[in-house]
Amino acid sequence: MTALSANAQFVLRRRYLRKNDQGEVIETPGEMFRRVARAVAQADEPYGGAAAVAAAEDRFVQLMEDLDFLPNSPTLMNAGRRLGQLAACFVLPVEDSIEDIFETLKHTAIIHKSGGGTGFSFSRLRPARSEVRSTRGVSSGPVSFMRIFDIATETIKQGGARRGANMAVLRVDHPDIEAFIAAKEDPTALANFNLSVAVTDDFMARVKSGSPLPLVAPHTGQAVAALPAAALFDRIAQAAWQGGEPGLIFIDRINRASTLPGLGPIEATNPCGEQPLLPYESCNLGSLSLSRFLAGGRIDYDRLAAAVATAVHFLDNVIDVNVYPLPAIAQVTLANRKIGLGVMGFADLLIGLGIPYDSEAAVRVAEEVMGFIDQEAKRASASLAKERGNFPSYRHSIWNRPETPFMRNATQTTVAPTGTLSIIAGCSSGIEPLFALAFTRHILDGERLPEVHAGFQQRLEAEGLWSEALQERVLTRGRIGDEAGLPAELTRLFATALEVAPAAHIRIQAAFQRHTDNAVSKTINFPAESTQEQIRDAYWLAHEEGLKGLTIYRYGSRREQVLSVEAAAPTPDGIGPRPRPSRTYGLTERLKTGCGNLYVTVNSDQKGVCEVFASMGKTGGCASSQIEAIGRLTSLALRSGVSLAAIGEQLAGIRCPSPMWQNGEVVLSCPDAVAKVVAKITGDRFQAGFLGRGACPDCGGPLDHEEGCLACRACGFSRCL
Repeated sequence: MTALSANAQFVLRRRYLRKNDQGEVIETPGEMFRRVARAVAQADEPYGGAAAVAAAEDRFVQLMEDLDFLPNSPTLMNAGRRLGQLAACFVLPVEDSIEDIFETLKHTAIIHKSGGGTGFSFSRLRPARSEVRSTRGVSSGPVSFMRIFDIATETIKQGGARRGANMAVLRVDHPDIEAFIAAKEDPTALANFNLSVAVTDDFMARVKSGSPLPLVAPHTGQAVAALPAAALFDRIAQAAWQGGEPGLIFIDRINRASTLPGLGPIEATNPCGEQPLLPYESCNLGSLSLSRFLAGGRIDYDRLAAAVATAVHFLDNVIDVNVYPLPAIAQVTLANRKIGLGVMGFADLLIGLGIPYDSEAAVRVAEEVMGFIDQEAKRASASLAKERGNFPSYRHSIWNRPETPFMRNATQTTVAPTGTLSIIAGCSSGIEPLFALAFTRHILDGERLPEVHAGFQQRLEAEGLWSEALQERVLTRGRIGDEAGLPAELTRLFATALEVAPAAHIRIQAAFQRHTDNAVSKTINFPAESTQEQIRDAYWLAHEEGLKGLTIYRYGSRREQVLSVEAAAPTPDGIGPRPRPSRTYGLTERLKTGCGNLYVTVNSDQKGVCEVFASMGKTGGCASSQIEAIGRLTSLALRSGVSLAAIGEQLAGIRCPSPMWQNGEVVLSCPDAVAKVVAKITGDRFQAGFLGRGACPDCGGPLDHEEGCLACRACGFSRCL
């Protein structure tokens, strides 16, 4: 078995390995791989009996132990265990009736409980203020119902471990499109959703020509208004510039590329956008670690071909052994048998080949390697079909033609996010460039463990350029920088995500998309100083290059949580608080929280706000003591010169398991309630969450935006944005 890094072992112990009732790990990584392989190999029994099962198990174990391939997280976690739900992504329909909406909400809860993520198109819902004839009332519109799904997601833990993730899609010609685009301007809103606008070819043509876009009510099919298409395009770019959302999906292109055109249109994707799916479809994904196939300065295509064949066999088996959360999902998934084989470690592969990420040579490598994987995946799927039969919906597919008489799976390839998988495999994430050359992992008792990219350190040691000063530099900054004095070719070879131009990001994504059945998950990184016009240009380039979707993130567009400390009286131990006067004046506000009524008092003295008190309507208990502590520490910080706005930034967006709605907005927790009172005083709208290169809530390490998620390379924490 290939040796696992300390980081990989940490992630496996924390998130994947079996534990007993006391939370103690009772499984080794090798035993985990054997558990998964044994469970997945059972699908071979009808085609060859016990001997076929044993042979498949051995091949699957070897593939995973060598870290050549890893399946998606639900498979690693659940295969061979009681839950048995192995798929990562699902799409559910949302129809235009209260009964259908809440039936979908129930199905969403069941999927999230089982560990899956969900995507929805809300485009079929009538717009806000439309007449509802059955009740003589008016509709509240898609965004209002999205909030209900968000709150439900917030309260359900996936498999007892984490909260679910959702994708909300709305067509660009829906009458509520402006409200949808603005839905996450408040960063605490829809925290469990990614948003994507379904952009049509007609819309892009109208943007170019400067013509208006008719907005069509889906329940009548009639145009009810019109907007200047160019102005709406600008509004999307402005929202993405401001906070990274919404993303774009090019819905007409997705449907032109659908392998199942006879089964109706695709309207939505999974949470990170790489898997367009029909209603009730699921897809199981897996990724090959490209850097593992580098030998002697070249790609070992013979070994890669063998790995592709085994990986396709593995993913096809998962479809048969999976325990599906809903009968409708089982029926559609077994009929279409979509799989998604992708890659990780592309940046490491390029470094091993000596090719900079932002080069034409990198684009050629992307085309070559993904073209090869796609070709071999189809060859493997056809071979399985000869033995096991075509997928049942074959007659509705593009494969139903003389030159492809056999095909086991409606799709074979997807480039998915690989946040924690790439940590286990010890490689770079997905097809992203390096996010940092080094970071510091915070572990128990305040110890700091430096982590430096192995290829970077080895290369510089070989050339006699490595030093403690350089290590400290990259640990602090995460990158080299031109001013480090290293050769230009090394600086370019080891460029990190923010040092790669957005156009280069897009061209790499496009190269992979040209040889991928489904779609490609990737984040297009922009420096903080980028303009809205540059984001508009990226949208056009993505459309011209043939992308199916685009996710952008402008560095720092969601403010980091950093205390701004003003001048305060120094003490022998540092900054200390000014004395509290005997008399203060202020206000008290009552808010409803999941723990009960919270009373927040904010008082001022002659120098400004000096203290905050918070108390529960009921006394006693752990919650009350923690709330009192929040008030005391906040008051101490205020009298020590910390700004009220900075304190509000820290408290906003903290979540507890029991959020509560009040006056049209959600109160996520008692600290969040305090922040809301502070916001009324300061007039600020606080940015919630760990953003930019903010701190990981699990380990304190740096967070980066990758593949539509926040991810920590130190411990494997990730969540969709």
